[in-house]
This record gives sequence, structure tokens and C-alpha cells, in this order.
Amino acid sequence: MTRATTKAPTAPRPAGSAGAPVHSDETRTRLLQAAGEVFAEVGFRRATVRDICARAGANVAAINYHFGDKEGLYAEVVKSGIALGLQKYPVDMDVPEGSSAEQRLRGFVRSFLYRTLGRGDHAHSGRIMLWEMVEPTPVLDAIYRERIRHLYGGLERIVRDLLGPGATPPLVRLGCASILGQCSFYRLGESLLSKIQQSPTSNLAPEQVEALADHVTRFSLAGLRAYASGNKGGRP
Repeated sequence: MTRATTKAPTAPRPAGSAGAPVHSDETRTRLLQAAGEVFAEVGFRRATVRDICARAGANVAAINYHFGDKEGLYAEVVKSGIALGLQKYPVDMDVPEGSSAEQRLRGFVRSFLYRTLGRGDHAHSGRIMLWEMVEPTPVLDAIYRERIRHLYGGLERIVRDLLGPGATPPLVRLGCASILGQCSFYRLGESLLSKIQQSPTSNLAPEQVEALADHVTRFSLAGLRAYASGNKGGRP
């Protein structure tokens, strides 16, 4: 008579959604997507690892493995979202080299609006950047060094060219701030605008984004040209 043997049970393997292991690319992708949605909705400070993991169908071990902690996950979400948006909508929108300042301005505005208001996997990054404006985190410093400083420098050159000889540093700063303010407000003020104008300003169709880009460009050009033609001293 042989003696029956029992096999020791193996410990369950930590898994992500649908049994995907912690270290899989699928789990990492799901975490990035879920985290982007949560951070966009409530910001970094109010977002919880529990909510992110529940939405991704993963566990905390997966976040620790891929990103170290919540801060590391947030940094990757922000950087990858910005990179994806710029890859899809380059800051110059492929305006040919040597184009006029007017054409370059429209390219800049179109890129900005598509990245913050358009549809696609990058869409959450626009809302996350608004959270950074009102509740900045240490990630903002890194984004500034890696991306924002370069993008803003391009806008400064456009505004300086449009102002011509009257392009004093204060007036260039005001011009840049006005353009950025117009572009940002459609996202920043979307809740109020949707009530006042009864028209949504996020997740817009391409033709809606193009219409806004045309308006912001024309409005900005009119103001800058007025300074250039009648205010050589650069004072309001």
C-alpha cells in the first residue's frame, strides 16, 4: 500500500487586471490609464492609491514595482501625457520653417488647444496641468525644465516678431500671458462656460477646436498689431 502525499499549496501570484502579473506591461499600462483619469478628476493630493488600483484592477504591489510610490506614478502620468500630446500635436503643428509669425502663432494655438481640449489618450493631461496651476507639486519644476521653458521660449519669439520694434520685455510678457490665458480658460473655466454659454468646452470635435484656434489667433493678432502700429514705446 502506497502512502498518499499531499502537495504544498503555492502562494498566489500578485496580479493585475484579469490575472495579469504585477510586472507585466499590461498591468503598467492599466495603472497609467487609471491614474491619469483619477488625477485628472481630483488632482494629485485627493487621489488615492486605493481608487487608482480599483479602477485599474491591480494592487499596490504593482504600483510599487513599476513606479515606486504614488509620487512616482504621478510623475510618469504627467510626463507621458505631455509627451503623447506633443507627439500627436507638435507645438508648431508642422508649420514649415521660415513661415510668418502669424502662421507660427496659429500653429502654437492649435497645438495648445488640441492638447488641452481635444479627444484622445492624451486628453487627461490637460486637466492635470490645470491642477498643477492651482495646486503645484514638485513635478511642475521638472516639467518646466524639460518642456515648458522651451515651449514658452517659442511663444516669446513669435510675440516679439509680431510686435516688431516696440517689443519691450514687459509687453512681450503681457502678450504671451494673454495668449496663454485665452487658451487655458477654455479648460480652466469649462464648468462656468458650459452654464453661461450652454456649450461644452472639453472633449471637442476637431472642427470645434479649429474654430476656437482661429478665434484666439485672430483676436491675439489684432491686439498685437494694434500695439505694433500705434504704440512704439511699448506701454499700454
